[in-house]
Amino acid sequence: MSDMLLQMRGVRRIYKTGAEALTVLDGASLDIRRGEIVALVAPSGAGKSTLLHLAGLLEKPDGGTIVVDGEDAGTLSDFARTKIRLRKIGFVYQFHHLLPEFTALENVSLPQMIAGAEQKQANRRSEELLEKLGLKARVSHLPGKLSGGEKQRVAIARALANKPGLLLADEPTGNLDVATANIVFEELLRVVQSENVAALIATHNPDLAARMDRQVNLQGGVLV
Repeated sequence: MSDMLLQMRGVRRIYKTGAEALTVLDGASLDIRRGEIVALVAPSGAGKSTLLHLAGLLEKPDGGTIVVDGEDAGTLSDFARTKIRLRKIGFVYQFHHLLPEFTALENVSLPQMIAGAEQKQANRRSEELLEKLGLKARVSHLPGKLSGGEKQRVAIARALANKPGLLLADEPTGNLDVATANIVFEELLRVVQSENVAALIATHNPDLAARMDRQVNLQGGVLV
């Protein structure tokens, strides 16, 4: 098992619209080890989401290399990249994106069953994660019966369901009020530490960034 979960070297991303080209990333490099929680700090529009999409293999870079848990994604087919995302990467977005017709337990179990787990095994893992996140009494609730903070904690559990080595989170508390955001963020840090995953969490909130192991700033398309 590799200790280095994410390695980005000289990553470039350029978006072309007609004759115009916008360089969002211009040689970004980053290493994240297992068990390390890193804050990705930049103002809105600076390219945080683009960097997360590249790290999560949702987009391909225009230059540079991206290695996830020892696998060089640049040499892989789209199908192979999808398999890595399913097995090794968890995503948490600003909005929870829960399936409204499924309970909290089912929302967390579904990605495990898609990955090949049996339902009983998946439910056991889901119950364990939801309990870690303080939702033991909410496992059978539909999203419509959950508060905003509870929905986001279910989304965190779902992201960790398949025991990924790398967690990517894009403003995971951005839609919550300050008090709820603090509670959810503390739960996120605690469960990430207990699961011993590497985490890259985008935020423009300096107070949240200061509570992580270290922070990197995205400026002019590079990480400093």
